[in-house]
Amino acid sequence: MIFRKKDNTLSKKGRKEERKARAISTMFLAPSVIGVAVFFIIPFFIIIYYSFINNPIQKEFVGIDNYIKLFNNYSFKTAAINTLKFTALSVPLAVVLSMLIAIALNVKIPMQSKLRSFFLSPMMVPVASIVLIWQVLFHYNGSVNSFLQTFGIDKIDWLKSEHAIVVIVILFLWKNLGYNMILFLAALNNIPKEIIEMAEVEGAGPVKRFFAIKMRYMSSTIVFVTIISIINSFKIFREVYLLAGYYPYESLYMLQHFMNNTFDNLDYQKLSAAALIMTIVMIVLIGILFYADSRYGRDVEE
Repeated sequence: MIFRKKDNTLSKKGRKEERKARAISTMFLAPSVIGVAVFFIIPFFIIIYYSFINNPIQKEFVGIDNYIKLFNNYSFKTAAINTLKFTALSVPLAVVLSMLIAIALNVKIPMQSKLRSFFLSPMMVPVASIVLIWQVLFHYNGSVNSFLQTFGIDKIDWLKSEHAIVVIVILFLWKNLGYNMILFLAALNNIPKEIIEMAEVEGAGPVKRFFAIKMRYMSSTIVFVTIISIINSFKIFREVYLLAGYYPYESLYMLQHFMNNTFDNLDYQKLSAAALIMTIVMIVLIGILFYADSRYGRDVEE
């Protein structure tokens, strides 16, 4: 009986301490949870609600009419196609080029540390300064056209032609390659050297070692870099706006332009529908990447 009373007393004391610990944890977590709810979760559901009503004043349910109008809107279709083109072109280049740079800088070469600093330097340059440099380079009377004329090539109006996407792709790569390179360098340094040495002893060549070992160990990093690059490609509005303004040449009109201009016109239902579609596309792309990573890198994790 004495031992049972002691056990009950200890268990009550333990439960009391556990409740106290939970209360303290909840108290510390509450500000973050409230912040996420107020600034992310609740606005997201409000966007979903707005996408199914005719306007925020009458609030009449219209089903998928806003989505039908959106897909019939020329500006939205242009912006979506341009954004998809830019993402499809810039993201693979950003991933592949940064990986190749990381592989090249992962071996002992002259001026290795200086080259790493060189590729990281764009991260420290303000966007406004970068855009100013690009305007000088790609102006109709700029440095690039002057260089091309030495080879007998006619001048190109880079920012007011179909070549405009080339300008922002180069700008995107110049700005993001350094950060991606650092991530790949970290992934390369985390590959067990014993496995590489064993593969060398067994006669595996550099190409086979890269695809059979290094690529598999870097699969999670490749997925992460791809996701970050996709997100950054959808946020190219700032650079394009500084280069060409709110209404640039058609090939530079991105989804961010459409959303910003729609917001200025107070067309919240159309804006909400576009934002929801953009969210679904992002979720699908990221889901495909995670699925591919789970299939390709499963044996490495095991």
